[in-house]
Amino acid sequence: MKLRFTMLLCVALLPLLSFGQGCITVFSEDGDKFYLVLNGQKQNNTPQTNVRIDGLPNEFYNAKILFEDASKPEITKNIPTKDPGTNQFAEVTYKIKKTKDGDLKLRYFSATPVPVNYNPPPDMYVAHYGQAAPASSTTVTQTTVTSTQVDPNVSMNVSVPGVNINVNMPNVDMNATTTQTTVTRTSTTTSSSSAGYDQPQSQPAAPAGCRYPMDFGSFKSAKETVEKASFDETKLSTAKSILSSNCVSTDQVITLCKLMSFEASKLDFAKFAYSKTTDQSNYFKVNNIFSFDASKTELNDFISNGGR
Repeated sequence: MKLRFTMLLCVALLPLLSFGQGCITVFSEDGDKFYLVLNGQKQNNTPQTNVRIDGLPNEFYNAKILFEDASKPEITKNIPTKDPGTNQFAEVTYKIKKTKDGDLKLRYFSATPVPVNYNPPPDMYVAHYGQAAPASSTTVTQTTVTSTQVDPNVSMNVSVPGVNINVNMPNVDMNATTTQTTVTRTSTTTSSSSAGYDQPQSQPAAPAGCRYPMDFGSFKSAKETVEKASFDETKLSTAKSILSSNCVSTDQVITLCKLMSFEASKLDFAKFAYSKTTDQSNYFKVNNIFSFDASKTELNDFISNGGR
């Protein structure tokens, strides 16, 4: 009985343990390629513009940015892996931004809940912390070429019944010296796949212009603004207005939908927000906010038709 209880407790705690790690994403606003170093460990072997490191068990990491362009000075900053608002491990994003003075700085961008299944955009380098990126592989091919040295002053006596013929054979030497020459050709193959696991062959592209959802502070303000509206119609129009110039995550869509009272308003907003959602592969979770199967079916059909 005690053993069974212990096993059940472990199963119950498994989801909590699996999500007890944070993620750090760093991207360059102007497309400068860089290396990301966390606690002295280089995370990418080739310079990138967008790097995501998951599986981070500590609350803080010392991050260093080394640019491909050696003329740009390195950046050092301590980065937390927990959302300052919830104190939970999060997907923390920082961006490399150029100041008015032309200096490059590492600035906080957003903190969102760690996704269960993350689908990175095609231009993102993804790695597990502590698993070094695969080193470049080199293939060496050796080719052996055989050459023959010939003595031009050689003759051969050929006997045929009834005929004796003396033939000069300047191009053949039966005792010729044979040499071997080895030619080595070297080809180098560099792997740029993600450390720890390979990225899928085909990644669903993020919506145009929507690479990152609203950061914690911006979304908090947006939520409070929608919440203050007295009527569902006003909440709906306010939420749509906010999304006209911002992007959201699936979880943020769910939060805003829950502020509305009527099923029709929730469905209307869920359809509208789909094109502005950065992790559309997780959008199935929005169905949980609906009370009626008809609403779930309508949203599923909407998504199946490409958001039309």
